[in-house]
Parts: sequence; structure tokens; C-alpha cells
Amino acid sequence: MIGLGKAFCVSATCAVLVGAASFLAVDRGLFAADHLDPPGRTDAAVDPNPDVAADIADVYAWHTANNVVIAMTFAGPQPASRAPTYDRDILYTINISNNAVPFDPEFQIRFRFGFNGQAVGVQFTGVPGSTGPIEGPVETNLVQGPVVVRAGLFDDPFFFDLQGFKETRSTGKLSFKNDRNFFAGQNDTAVVVQMPRSALENGTNPIRIWATTARFGGNI
Repeated sequence: MIGLGKAFCVSATCAVLVGAASFLAVDRGLFAADHLDPPGRTDAAVDPNPDVAADIADVYAWHTANNVVIAMTFAGPQPASRAPTYDRDILYTINISNNAVPFDPEFQIRFRFGFNGQAVGVQFTGVPGSTGPIEGPVETNLVQGPVVVRAGLFDDPFFFDLQGFKETRSTGKLSFKNDRNFFAGQNDTAVVVQMPRSALENGTNPIRIWATTARFGGNI
């Protein structure tokens, strides 16, 4: 995970993919989960008014023969009965670097939510392989040429034994169980972006992917 300034930036997390010749290889450890970071802005145990909408949960990236898919989850975990979280005052950014200079993005996919009465829409800009903004209703596959994007509610993909973690910290005895998943049955709001590999690749340079959120107007 990446430590960032406290001004308008709320949270960040990253993943790494590596170039055209060996796209699955990684040049260092991967970080996916970023729940409740920084705690002073997003954790109800620390802040009585947490900025749930700005809290990045996970960033995942994978590829097929022709496409790269990035999934960014946020505002979770939440009970399955709770509605998705859409906040028009949050700017979400997925950063992509392919020039072998870490955390210097050549691409920035930005998305925001908007409202028309009860209807919720989303707009994506800067998606590699697109020809302009992509916008439409949430919970819908939005297609522009080879690019497909979707925003909505998804089952939380992270697997973790939170009870075992707490017991391990408390007792010093390893207490994890592989059949006990705190995130089972819980949801995140999320976006999924599918784009052509050819729009991202730069020889055999590593492809680094990380995400940030920023609240318009600063802290809540």
C-alpha cells in the first residue's frame, strides 16, 4: 500500500502486472486489500464520521490473451441488505504506469457518480482504448468499442479470517482457519474496467496499477 498526503487524498492501494512478454510475472509483492486506510478518515472505530464512500477496499488486475481487467472495490464491507454507495463528491482514479518509473502514471482512469432524480449514473474518462467519456446507468455493462465498464454492487471478493487475526494478535498463537471468512456474504460497491492489452503495453516494461480517491471540498 502507498502512503499519501492528508490533504484531499483519502486512500490508495496498488497492484503490479508486468509487460507483454511475461504479463503474469511480478517484480515485487502485490497489495490488494486496503480497507479502512487511513483509519483517521475511514474507520468508525477511530473517526465517528468515517468517509465510507472514499474508502478503497481492494484493487485487482488480471488479463486474458487480449484484454486487461481491473476491478476496484470501495465502501465496504457492508451487509448484503445495504444499498450500494454512490457519492457525487468523490473522484475515483485508477492510475496505470507502463514506463518503468513507479507511480508515474501514463494513464488515469477517472470515474464519478451523478444523480437524475432517483436514477444513478456513472461517467468514466481516460480509459485506454476508448475514444472519449463513457457514461450511463449503474448496474449496466457500458460498451465503447473494445472497452467495457460497469459500476454497481458486488460480492466482496476478499477472503480473510478476521476472528483468527484478532485471536492471533491477542494470544500470540496462530489461530487462522481457512474455512472462516469474515467477508462472506458482504458487499462492496465497485467498478470493473475491461480494456485492450495493446492499449496498455509498452514493450516488456512492468505495468503498475494503483488507485486513489479524493473528496471535492476536502475533509468531511
